[in-house]
Amino acid sequence: MSKIKLPATIGHLERLVGFVSDCAKNTGFSDNRIREIELATEEALVNIFNYAYPDGPGDLEVSCTPQQNASLKIEIMDNGMPFDPLSLPDPDLQADISERKVGGLGIFFMRKMADELQYRREKGCNILTFIFLMKKAD
Repeated sequence: MSKIKLPATIGHLERLVGFVSDCAKNTGFSDNRIREIELATEEALVNIFNYAYPDGPGDLEVSCTPQQNASLKIEIMDNGMPFDPLSLPDPDLQADISERKVGGLGIFFMRKMADELQYRREKGCNILTFIFLMKKAD
C-alpha cells in the first residue's frame, strides 16, 4: 500500500491525482483506464476541497493498494463534514438541460468509472473506497 496525506486544497489536486495515476501505472492499468481512474479520483477530491471543511483547513489522505484480482483499491479519507456521496440519486439525464438540477454529475461519473464504490464514516472520518478492475466490467 502507498499513501499520501496533504492539506485538502485545490493547489494539491495535481499532486494527488498524479499519485493515484502513478499507482495505477505501476499496477499495470492501460492508459484509457488510467484516465477513468484519474477522472473519478479528481471528482471525489474536488468535492472534498469544496465542501468537507467549511470552517477552516483540513487534511485528506489517499491510499492505493493493488489487489490480487488485477484491481486497484483507492481510499480517500477526510475528517470533514459527514457526506455520503452514494446517498444521492443519479441525475435525471433525460430531463431538458434547462430543467436539470445543478450538480450531481461528478458523483454519477464516479459511479460509472469505478467497478465498486463504497462509503463509510469511521471514527469521525469519511472514507470513500474505489475498486477499479484492469478491464472495466460492463
